[in-house]
Amino acid sequence: MRLGIVYHMPFWQTPDGGIWEAEGSFARYVDSLAPYADEVSLCVPVRPATSIPNDGTRVRAVNVRLAPLPHFDGPRQFYPQLPSIRRALRAWVRSVDLINCRVPTPAAWFAFTAARRAGVPVFLLVVGDLAAVAPTLPYRGLKRLVFAAYTVFEERAIRRMTRSSLTFANGADLADKHRRQGANVVETKTTTIAAGNINTRPDTCQGPKIRLLTVSRIDPRKGLSRLPDAIARLRAAGHDVSIDIVGPVVGQTGEHERAAIEQAACDLGVADHVRCAGPVPLDRLMPLYHGYDLFVLPTGPGEGIPRVLLEAMAGGLPIVATRIAGIPSLVTDGLNGLLMERASGAAVAESVGRLIGDAALRQRLIRHGYETAGAHTLERQAASMMTVVAAETGVRLCQPPAAAPPRGLTTVA
Repeated sequence: MRLGIVYHMPFWQTPDGGIWEAEGSFARYVDSLAPYADEVSLCVPVRPATSIPNDGTRVRAVNVRLAPLPHFDGPRQFYPQLPSIRRALRAWVRSVDLINCRVPTPAAWFAFTAARRAGVPVFLLVVGDLAAVAPTLPYRGLKRLVFAAYTVFEERAIRRMTRSSLTFANGADLADKHRRQGANVVETKTTTIAAGNINTRPDTCQGPKIRLLTVSRIDPRKGLSRLPDAIARLRAAGHDVSIDIVGPVVGQTGEHERAAIEQAACDLGVADHVRCAGPVPLDRLMPLYHGYDLFVLPTGPGEGIPRVLLEAMAGGLPIVATRIAGIPSLVTDGLNGLLMERASGAAVAESVGRLIGDAALRQRLIRHGYETAGAHTLERQAASMMTVVAAETGVRLCQPPAAAPPRGLTTVA
């Protein structure tokens, strides 16, 4: 069985045949599905040689092959290349037996329609909500109108796809949205953690300096501009805290957001305690969690369930997040995390201050966080999804091989 996966995350290939992704979360998703297929054909944009990062996450499975699309960073680069992309997709769908589209993504609708004509079954994984994101973006004038038009097109396309295909959705909020639109949806929780990633420490905040961590792409909808205010409030209250923001800048709006974060930190006198650390590939990110005390994610609308919440739980970090989108379907306030009703500097500071001062609360969140992470590993998610896929599509899947790393590679660290 040949499984095709289409998405917009760019990859590249090294001379030794290695297939790489800069961030790593999608690479690990591909790895998790690879044991169920004889071959995985990865239909994604491929980075030109001039834009290959210095570091990244390698696909570990040895049965994954690239089916390259022309490189694009988003819809603005995608649509001018649409004629050549459609030709590539039409040829690609005839070479696979089953297709998985992660949406939203520009190529999904065109892959889906080509697959329907070719009689190739498709299943979807919905991981985000463009309609919820759109009002939070700082676009103006023509750019805002163009993005609004793209959002309408993408939402209609996803609605048509979900109504006629087996669909998984990341978190209760996205699942409920598409059920209301007439789709039969299976709720899941996307993840990047393996069983071996789960830490064992019982508590944090043991030293005089408290290190906070945020892992997020830097763009306006993530709420990161509230963090300098939170750090200033905590330091004014006598807590020796600092925060590292780990993640890539997304486009020009992301550049503006990073500049706004750094300017706010300067204005509030906490520039030495707020650091935008840039992206870190997943293989190096997972052990990085262990060096911090608390995890904060003041995100806005448009999320499914951010995979970094499970990563932080696996790393033994008490988490503070917003009660929004699919997050409450993973995080129970006071049990495995703290939920803020709204993302603000004051709300972040209040929740973090509460955790610093309450060891019993921290330990409870860590303990139940480990339990949550253990219930949502890559292995469990893939097995659950592919069991449903086999039953619903009739495609005969391969049995998963023995749980040993392929070709001498180690498990996720």
